[in-house]
Amino acid sequence: MKAVGRWLKWGLLALLALAFAWLLWLFLWVMFWGSFNPGMTRFMEIRLAELRQKNPQAQLRQQWVPYEKISVHLKRAIIAAEDAKFVDHEGFDWEGIQKAIEKNQKKGRFVAGGSTISQQLAKNLFLSPSKSYFRKANEAVITLMLENLWSKQRIFEVYLNVIEWGNGVFGAEAAARHYYGVSAAQLGPAQAARLAGMVPNPRFYDRNRNAPGLGRKTAIILARMPSAVLP
Repeated sequence: MKAVGRWLKWGLLALLALAFAWLLWLFLWVMFWGSFNPGMTRFMEIRLAELRQKNPQAQLRQQWVPYEKISVHLKRAIIAAEDAKFVDHEGFDWEGIQKAIEKNQKKGRFVAGGSTISQQLAKNLFLSPSKSYFRKANEAVITLMLENLWSKQRIFEVYLNVIEWGNGVFGAEAAARHYYGVSAAQLGPAQAARLAGMVPNPRFYDRNRNAPGLGRKTAIILARMPSAVLP
């Protein structure tokens, strides 16, 4: 019995050491990306691997642009569509999370996460698109790191440059050029609202650009944009 207890003790210590190493690895990357722009995120790696299963030469479309060179209309549209309380909360919209829990319970499966911009960025940088409570726990830890180590503007700048916006399309600059043939700085209000409406399901809307639901979402976002508060 003593031998079993000793093995359990060492097993627990090993698990704690692995957890600490994982957290330290995350912390160091978050610190680094606070000053240096991310290149390939985890989400991009996953999508690129999927594309290369069909075409080994496939490449992602993404071009980094600084915060000030992204249209104010797109910034307002994203805030209005994804996280109206972004500048006020500390990473989590508890009211939104409660609504997501109620929706999941009603559906009997995981269909909504109530994620803020900070949480979405945490997922994109380090995690997978899978829906599970284990992933959400990791996402929460990373979100706390982002909120405490970065400014709100830095979080939003990185978010706008790395989120998925179509099949192999990532970031505001690539999205603006892919859908409208202009730079991210040149996007008008209606264009920005439409791009913001695509964020929850970008690959679907890339294939179905005239989907009726997207038109309705665009109109709602346009109406909300004037009240959006930017970092």
